Amino acid sequence: MNKLALIVSIACLMLTASCKRDTKLGSEDNPIKLYFTPSVDADTIASNSTDFIQFLEKETGYFFKSGIPTNYISVVEAFGSSRADIGVMNSFGYLMANEKYGASAKLKVIRHGVEYYQGQIIAHVDSGIETVKDLEGKKFAFTDPSSTSGYMFPLKIMMDNNVNLGNQTFAIKHDNVVTMVYQKQVDAGATYYSAPSADGKIRDARDRVKTQFPDVEDKVKIVTITEKIPNDPFVFRKDLPQEVTDKFIAAVKKYIKTENGKRIFKNIYSVGGLVDAKDSDYDALRELIKSININLEEHLSK
Repeated sequence: MNKLALIVSIACLMLTASCKRDTKLGSEDNPIKLYFTPSVDADTIASNSTDFIQFLEKETGYFFKSGIPTNYISVVEAFGSSRADIGVMNSFGYLMANEKYGASAKLKVIRHGVEYYQGQIIAHVDSGIETVKDLEGKKFAFTDPSSTSGYMFPLKIMMDNNVNLGNQTFAIKHDNVVTMVYQKQVDAGATYYSAPSADGKIRDARDRVKTQFPDVEDKVKIVTITEKIPNDPFVFRKDLPQEVTDKFIAAVKKYIKTENGKRIFKNIYSVGGLVDAKDSDYDALRELIKSININLEEHLSK
């Protein structure tokens, strides 16, 4: 190869590399990164989200890539390292992503016809626990330290009642907490709560283990229920192009109205619909976090 040809080849390679680095977001080489909070089994999310991704790509003309980190905080950190463009997050995770990285909530999920959920404290029927005060010194399972329903709101109830727990553990997932209570590994625990359906069918975290433990309603009781918590938001990273945001929102709203969309979102997060959201929807949660003295920075550093 002569000198001129070599120079031309190098220039072409440099141009190609530069073009790839500057590839537009949503292209095949630079897909939009959509993260899911792992509040249920990762395999459940992965197997159900494929159809959703395919619909998004067809509807928007963009390429998407999904991610399912191992915990809540990893989703937050993904916004800080530009690994996430859009995320389906829990409420506390959103506050961290907003405060640290400027991410914003644009959509909020609807479950069972309402825009909120609650936490609950559950106990085994043989535990002797009838009231919050009876939790004094008991073995207790929370879900994740960043869970609103499975940690923060129940913790606030215990602080208000001057209850000091005994041995405490974090079981990560809500169904794990129910299982631990059912099997008497702990005396009580904290999970999410949704009111029963009109026909009396339970829709709280105990429902997630009924296949494995059909008598869970007889063995695990609700001790108390927390205040209302705003439902999970769809979160968009700071500086995400407005066109991308608008197309995604239009597509996901259209998808959840389809039969497949209804089934998929119910399977993943028990979601029945979506409404527009704004940051101020989560101000009450911010105030509660201040009242129980949880440091967002500390959670990000764990």
